[in-house]
Amino acid sequence: MSESSSQVQAAVADFADHARLVLGRSEHTVRGYQSDLAQLAGTVERFEDFTLDALRRWLADAVRQGKARSTLARRTAAVRAFSTWAYNQGYLDTDVAARLVAPKITRPLPTVLKPETATALVQDPMRATDAAGGTGASGTGADTPEALRDTAMLELLYATGMRVSELTGLNVVDIDLERRMAKVTGKGNKQRVVPFGSEAANAVRTWLNRGRSDLVAEAGEQALFVGSRGRRIDQRQVRRVVERAAADVGAGGVTPHSLRHTAATHLLEGGADLRMVQELLGHSSLQTTQIYTHVSAQRLKKVYDQAHPRA
Repeated sequence: MSESSSQVQAAVADFADHARLVLGRSEHTVRGYQSDLAQLAGTVERFEDFTLDALRRWLADAVRQGKARSTLARRTAAVRAFSTWAYNQGYLDTDVAARLVAPKITRPLPTVLKPETATALVQDPMRATDAAGGTGASGTGADTPEALRDTAMLELLYATGMRVSELTGLNVVDIDLERRMAKVTGKGNKQRVVPFGSEAANAVRTWLNRGRSDLVAEAGEQALFVGSRGRRIDQRQVRRVVERAAADVGAGGVTPHSLRHTAATHLLEGGADLRMVQELLGHSSLQTTQIYTHVSAQRLKKVYDQAHPRA
């Protein structure tokens, strides 16, 4: 490929740095941008060929290939962000992709647990006892450091609705047990402070007082939750903890994100304001939070159908 024909591809690398360092996009998002734009650069090699018609043909090719609507929406978002950056950098005379419209995505309603199931799930690692011959989440007893940790993680996930990445990113100093508040770092490195209840506070306090020191590999480790090697726990291990606890209470297919959905729905059903739930979850747009009103409405309809004599 000649120097002139690699123009767009070369710019993609600079844009990736911009998305990461200036826009604050996650590594996952940046990699997605790079992958999509690398495919675009294979057909639109120079900025003089970067036209609305060319971009529409690129998306149309994806449709013919049977790509999912979510993939088309992601590609549209990537090229729109790249177009705006290229225009600001002087590569383009106009923000070409600004007129591209992303396809609407039909999002399935999230899995939501009943309150009693959610309560049973978060208590599961501590339910069994050695005297009864049971096992906790680590498989070696309910009072092990692993079981204490798993209970604290599950309680925090359900209490706050935080993302699994936010949970694993917590440091000890981010937790205020007296005020029952946690400082959470969300998408784009945006920080927010979220409250949690007494049950979660008790579980975290027990983990800190009786479990964490037995697992920590180094005295200087800052992570609130550590894995089997004594360093910051990873997201995959948290997912396994949630899946195992859910299976134990007969709730298959539950993920950490399910607990996030469940926390939001239960708050709304309990009378919480939508704006408050938006702040708690760290949504930049209220529209994202509004999906939980649909979940609550469906539950209301189901209860109505079961309870009203003329339903």
